[in-house]
Amino acid sequence: MEGEIKKRIPVWLYPSTIAALDEWKEKDNCKSRSEFLEKAIQFYTGYLSVQICTDYLPLAITSALSGMVDSSENRISRLLFKLTVELSMLMNLYAAQNEIDEEVLRKLRTKCLSDVKKTNGKIQLEDVVEYQQGNRALDE
Repeated sequence: MEGEIKKRIPVWLYPSTIAALDEWKEKDNCKSRSEFLEKAIQFYTGYLSVQICTDYLPLAITSALSGMVDSSENRISRLLFKLTVELSMLMNLYAAQNEIDEEVLRKLRTKCLSDVKKTNGKIQLEDVVEYQQGNRALDE
């Protein structure tokens, strides 16, 4: 807009709109009604075109949301890493104590994958113990 020459146009506004304009131009530190209207029109046309939505969202909101997402992502990553270490320890202890046939291991992996899908990952040790003792199906 640099180098452009402003044009004077007539604007018809309700008295209540003029009162709101005067109130908010003071709060927005605008020097004139014209400056406030210019800013308002630029904001609204940007809002309507939605070219870059982050330009019209307060930076505080976008940075706060970004920070929350980053924090959650880091926390979940650390917890998953710790859980994987513990699971690896358990697998190594189990493998050291038991000789497991490769075919049995393959069938177990297929069954466990199916069980996790059926239960949406909500498997409890009690259910597995009952299944292994032949008392019930795991997905009941």
